[in-house]
Amino acid sequence: MKIPPWLVAPLVHGFYRLWCGTLRITETNRSPADALDVSGKRMMFCLWHGEVFPLMHARRQWRIVTVVSQSRDGEYLARLLQALGIFTARGSSSRGGASALIQAARLMREQKYHGCLTVDGPRGPRHVAKDGAVFLAFHTPASIVPIRLFMEKAKIFRSWDRFQLPLPFSRVHIVFGDPYNVEAGELTPEALERERLELQNRLESLRPPERRQ
Repeated sequence: MKIPPWLVAPLVHGFYRLWCGTLRITETNRSPADALDVSGKRMMFCLWHGEVFPLMHARRQWRIVTVVSQSRDGEYLARLLQALGIFTARGSSSRGGASALIQAARLMREQKYHGCLTVDGPRGPRHVAKDGAVFLAFHTPASIVPIRLFMEKAKIFRSWDRFQLPLPFSRVHIVFGDPYNVEAGELTPEALERERLELQNRLESLRPPERRQ
């Protein structure tokens, strides 16, 4: 018998907090994003699926909405994210994706949430950005903020995304790219592809800070 999501979420939430509390997290170039938050501007945080584990622990004051699959596994994740203070719009590229993006866009416009998407999820290919984040950023409108998370010691799983679980007491470097905006004008298929590649290239260009001796 499977344990119901409402019972699992509090247990996993406590475990997640304890686990992340051991991590030695440093942040690079966060201040531009904080400045946008203070000014009331919306942001679309974009990262790779395999690097997501420590991010929600480090969000602090940001009010965030994200898209989560309508599957049973997605229900477990949604419950956990809600326990962490993250609002979820339910859907994916295979089920209810368009309605979930519309719901997320409405929350970003009307209730001043920031968006957050793992842009190569939910099934890959790994490190190939999809269109959803660009769509949300254009229609909100919101500034896109690429994020990479570099974990010095991690268990890397044999999943499509090579998911990384940082080991307890590991250093985790969160690197924020400079916020930027989707070019004004009509979001034609050509423009969408251009902006998708721009996001993908900006994510791949982020590097961890050099470790001090």
